[in-house]
Amino acid sequence: MAEDSVAQDQLRAFIERIERMEEEKAAIAADIKEIYAEAKGNGFDTKILRKIVAIRKQDANERAEQEAILELYMAALGMVAAPPED
Repeated sequence: MAEDSVAQDQLRAFIERIERMEEEKAAIAADIKEIYAEAKGNGFDTKILRKIVAIRKQDANERAEQEAILELYMAALGMVAAPPED
């Protein structure tokens, strides 16, 4: 019986911690949404802002690799001039 009580208490504590974090996450998401709305109101393109935020999360090597692959694919599709050959 005591073990069941301890397990129930632990379970309840985990659930309550998760619920608190979910509430905080929702509040932060709302704050971020307000910032994007403010930026849009000042004439900034929010899609581009989101892209920049995503790019800044990447490390430099990962970003360079993705940019090179993107350029290669776009060149293959005739969307940009072919990259110079070494």
